[in-house]
Amino acid sequence: MKKQFQKTLMYAMILSAALGRINAQNTTDTINVQKPAQDSIVTTEIQKSKLNYKSLIIPTAFIAYGVAGLSIKNLRQLNLSTKDEINEHQPKKIQLDNYTQYAPAVMVYGLNAIGVKGKHNLRDRTIIYASSQLIAAAFTMPLKYLVKEERPDGSNTLSFPSGHTATAFSSAQFMFREYKDTNFWLSISGYPVAIFTGVYRMLNDKHWLGDVVAGAGFGILSTELAYWLFPKIDNLLRGKNKVKNSLSSTMVMPFYQNKIVGVGLVKTF
Repeated sequence: MKKQFQKTLMYAMILSAALGRINAQNTTDTINVQKPAQDSIVTTEIQKSKLNYKSLIIPTAFIAYGVAGLSIKNLRQLNLSTKDEINEHQPKKIQLDNYTQYAPAVMVYGLNAIGVKGKHNLRDRTIIYASSQLIAAAFTMPLKYLVKEERPDGSNTLSFPSGHTATAFSSAQFMFREYKDTNFWLSISGYPVAIFTGVYRMLNDKHWLGDVVAGAGFGILSTELAYWLFPKIDNLLRGKNKVKNSLSSTMVMPFYQNKIVGVGLVKTF
């Protein structure tokens, strides 16, 4: 088991570095923001937002592989042979994958708390991360019920795609996008954790290889879409705040004092 874990960790480090390098080449931010002076200051005006289609190549390839694995005989056989290989070693089942799926996002918040600032402040990165999780759920949950792929352990038919892996890779991609411009090696440090999560979903007999690969694709895609949508969501939220502020600047309110009933007008200039 120890040797299996060491091998998994080594592959995770190699793959995470490769993913980071490819992402660094393909992902270019078109959201122009001022660097926040402190974490509590709201990120200033966002000038433009365009979706970089090159950043969608990797997640699209991962999703395509997972979908193909549902019907192509050779890929389905690879799913089975991977399961047989895992069962042959009989690894001890662990439940860490229930927690490691969120670890990269927790790392982002922890690093910001100790002064290692990311690209966005607390408010903005929370909107982005929450959006990525909603998008990931919107992809994975309906597909589980539509595809009805049986899990390797036969517990139910909600195997495809892996929701844990989608969450893990959306979190890792979130960490990458927050730190890639300032510290490349720090930015890719979430990928080994995401890979660990996907591998252990298979080791725990909950997912096939294709489920995990597709989940990784949906996770990365969800975060990319969240960053693209953020300026639109931000403008919408700021617009609502402006309306709320304009409404609260003038208030008409009743009062009762010394047995006198009246109406007061409060105007804020």
